Amino acid sequence: MTNPAERALDFAIRNATYVIFACVLLYYGLQAPTFLMPESLANIVKQSSFIGIAALGMTFVLLTGGIDLSVGAVMFLAPLIAGYAMRHLGLPVPAGFLVAIGTGVVLGAINAFFIARLRVIPFIVTLATLFLFRGFGTWLTSSTQFDFSDDMRAFGLSRIAGIPMPIVVFALIALAAHILLSQTAFGRQVYAFGNDPEAARKAGVKVGWVQARVYIICSTCAAISGFVLIAQIGRLDVAFGEGREFDVIAAAVLGGASLFGGVGSAFGAVIGATLIQTVKLGLVFTGVNLYLQPIMQGAIIFVAVLADGLRERRVRDGLRRTIRPLARG
Repeated sequence: MTNPAERALDFAIRNATYVIFACVLLYYGLQAPTFLMPESLANIVKQSSFIGIAALGMTFVLLTGGIDLSVGAVMFLAPLIAGYAMRHLGLPVPAGFLVAIGTGVVLGAINAFFIARLRVIPFIVTLATLFLFRGFGTWLTSSTQFDFSDDMRAFGLSRIAGIPMPIVVFALIALAAHILLSQTAFGRQVYAFGNDPEAARKAGVKVGWVQARVYIICSTCAAISGFVLIAQIGRLDVAFGEGREFDVIAAAVLGGASLFGGVGSAFGAVIGATLIQTVKLGLVFTGVNLYLQPIMQGAIIFVAVLADGLRERRVRDGLRRTIRPLARG
């Protein structure tokens, strides 16, 4: 039997993100009461949709014990390709959206080929494609700003049943990711791969195919993420998406996705992305120096990663206590 203190500690470790989120909301709510107004909360969700969509894709990769550093470059290149297609082929915005998705699939397939087929370390592959994709986009634009049509901005600022379009897209992607992970055979295979790839292979799981698909999903989500943000601002420069891979990974980890694989959820990614944006907007509401923002964000990520490590250690310790060596006859 564990004592109440141990149970409380175990609860805090297992639910670190939700505990941090509640504390952040409480702190900012006390510092600036208007922070908890419905308008402010809706603005937080809207601004977090960009990172949140990409974090949903990153969760799939982290569940397999991998990582994708190219998401920021995909956010940049996919909407750029879509923009050129809309400008030169006269495509409407919905068709451009499909072009961006298709570009994300192709870029993800490039990562998947080297990782799943040639078995190159994911960190090395995605670091290389980060520079490759961004370099190709920079070459296309000649380092100049690319301006989208007014129709693109109108799409980004539109509403469905009074709900901003970015939130609608975010909700639909989150729902699809949740169903895929929790209600399908593929989702079970992703978790099995992350927990033990060799055991999954022996159980009949096509681990190479599973690994390939998660990188395609990740890049596709990154492409949608970039398109959604570009649709709101109406322009793209060479710095767009730069360094965003760290925000995306942070949101997924904050949402409970383990860097060791096998642990994570779509709902957690939503919470993680919302938490990051809550911290950023809270600093504005409370008048804190914005240069402190990276420090605050880094501290929260550190706590989340620490909780992830402690959670993994407690699981291993629990297994050691559960499994007893066979008695010798």
